[in-house]
Amino acid sequence: MARRIFADYLAGQSSRTIAMALNREGIPGPQGKEWGPTTIHGNPKRGVGILNNELYVGKLVWNRLRYLKDPDTGKRVSRLNPEGEWVTQDVPELRIVDQEVWEAVKARQKALAYQPPAEPGENTLNDRRRPKHMFTGLVKCGCCGSGYTMISKDLLGCFGARNKGVCENRLNIRRDALEKSVLQGLHTHLMEPGLFKEFCAEFTREVNRRRVERSTGLEAARRQLEKTEKQIRGIIEAIKEGMFQPSMKSEMDGLEARKAELTEMLVQAEEPPPLLHPNMAEIYHQRISALYGNLQNEETTTQAALTFRSLVDQIELMPEGNDLKIVLRGDLAAILRFAAGKKSPDILSEAGVLTDLLSQGSVVAGTGFEPVTFRL
Repeated sequence: MARRIFADYLAGQSSRTIAMALNREGIPGPQGKEWGPTTIHGNPKRGVGILNNELYVGKLVWNRLRYLKDPDTGKRVSRLNPEGEWVTQDVPELRIVDQEVWEAVKARQKALAYQPPAEPGENTLNDRRRPKHMFTGLVKCGCCGSGYTMISKDLLGCFGARNKGVCENRLNIRRDALEKSVLQGLHTHLMEPGLFKEFCAEFTREVNRRRVERSTGLEAARRQLEKTEKQIRGIIEAIKEGMFQPSMKSEMDGLEARKAELTEMLVQAEEPPPLLHPNMAEIYHQRISALYGNLQNEETTTQAALTFRSLVDQIELMPEGNDLKIVLRGDLAAILRFAAGKKSPDILSEAGVLTDLLSQGSVVAGTGFEPVTFRL
């Protein structure tokens, strides 16, 4: 397979054309996945990609890359080591590509190359764009599940259709049009006040039911405290009437210790957090409007974009005739935090209730729980 890829590339085919042909023929890619252009051309400096694998010419290279954990995302990322730190060993018995073919491929790569980004994730095609796409990684094709990626300076298209040939969805969308539509969707379709009030009522009923269950233990402790105090008073009255016995002292000590234990437990018992307020939906819309304004300010654009991203779980684009239908899935916990204006509002301590309502399907559309559908 490697020889075929090298030959096709030298014959003038692009890595995208090669990948699409392999997918059409049902030939599995590395690790059984579909072929993509980057699987073919990779990154010459990093030695990744079929066309850059030096093992095909009998050379084994160690320590080319080092791996670190990104402190912001927690994901493992690779970094290129200085060439002087690489360890190379000749393994001629593993060569499958002639040296002349390898050198010809390297020459074509060099002729076609543009200056690659210094680090993964940098985009040299449009330096004037915002440093981070507002919805990068969130936009998916409703037909095949592939990501919608930049196919030109301003257009997004289905990666599965454009680069792998595994999808029939050829509808594109301008990035700015998508962003505008999604922002409007966040404002007008999520947290609709009337529906949110219905959700608040259902949420309140469920939380109160669970609070009653939790308070059962506290009520038992209160009754036990009353009983203990009554026993203590009885002993005190008996002593006043001259009925003292030596055993009363040890019994009194035990009752006083139990009283102190119960009192401390009740004092330390946390009061249930307040319920959602129906006006939270109105507050949400006010905050969204203010956040939208921050996007227009160069000083606050980056942070505002990150906040918008946090409110969205996924944006699905589904062809419907000649148009694209948008299915917007909001992140409920993030939306509630945003509306409350707090990083950890008390309401999230009832996260179990939210999860259970979701799994039961007994939630109200338009509150951020269920996908919201609208069109461009």
